[in-house]
Amino acid sequence: MMRASHRQPGFWAALAHRLSGIALAIFLPLHFLALATALDGAAALDSFLAVTRAPLVQASECALVVALAAHMTLGLRLLAIELLDIRERTVAVLTGCAAAVAAAGLAFLLNVG
Repeated sequence: MMRASHRQPGFWAALAHRLSGIALAIFLPLHFLALATALDGAAALDSFLAVTRAPLVQASECALVVALAAHMTLGLRLLAIELLDIRERTVAVLTGCAAAVAAAGLAFLLNVG
């Protein structure tokens, strides 16, 4: 049986913030690898970038943008809770965060195609 805290929106927001942070931490070494191939010359970079044209990699890029937007908006929510003297309206704030994440994902999809 789930505890009452698992039914709270703040629990799911904290979980989404942590999971998006993990996704970004996994991506970062891959990003540095791509930058390092540029140091080996244009041919090495072109061969690495050819891999990024695969549909799975492009879907992963979209997921990365969504993870980045989620991590940013949920992090701003945490900063507001910590630094500003406010009582959070969790559902309203999380709805705003979700809207910002959806907008970032949609903007990325529209610019990719």
